[in-house]
Amino acid sequence: MQVEEYLERDDRLVVPLGSIEQHAYLSLGVDRILSQRVAEEAAEPIGVLVLPSLPYGLTPYFAAYPGSPTLRVDTYRALLRDLLDSFADQGFRRFLFVNGHGGNDGGRAGVDAWQDEHRDCRVRWHNWWAGTRVRGVVEEIDPDASHASWFENFPWTRLAGVEQPHEKKPMADVSRLRELDPADVRRLLGDGSLGGLYERPDEDVLRVWEAGVAEVRELIENGWDGR
Repeated sequence: MQVEEYLERDDRLVVPLGSIEQHAYLSLGVDRILSQRVAEEAAEPIGVLVLPSLPYGLTPYFAAYPGSPTLRVDTYRALLRDLLDSFADQGFRRFLFVNGHGGNDGGRAGVDAWQDEHRDCRVRWHNWWAGTRVRGVVEEIDPDASHASWFENFPWTRLAGVEQPHEKKPMADVSRLRELDPADVRRLLGDGSLGGLYERPDEDVLRVWEAGVAEVRELIENGWDGR
């Protein structure tokens, strides 16, 4: 009933996208946690509806790490299209996918195709960690920031009782990941981090976070021109 009332005044919907996958010494749910939280903190002050984050995504290269399930690309694209069909039928017209996992970009072709077929709707896809403001802050602090590094080590993605390594791990060649089978990926990465420091002071990561929230909020408010 609350959603029906919401649709009388607004047609925007924020859909966070995550993944359940290894993140070295951090939670398996990092991408789900971050996409959900950044979307909620951005949308709450302006009263826009946010769905629960879709937990499973595309991560076939981490299949050798237990607890890292993946969908097939065609399954994921179909899932996103089905969700859009369903919500459009209910009256939503503007959709912002706030993505927390780079592998999920494989689903964008399905979203783009849906948009081409529904000119009365607007769909935006935003990789929150790759936004201009976020990357600007990261470059100022420490550009060696990638999967399972300090860049994803927030107070809400840490595991109780798990200590982070203190050394700086050499950066892996990310371009090789999608060319290797999962067992070779695990041999290449070991603990799963792609490199860099495992943690930095909270004041650093919270600067990154504030930039991410501001960027998502700007898109929710003003990001509906074009695709």
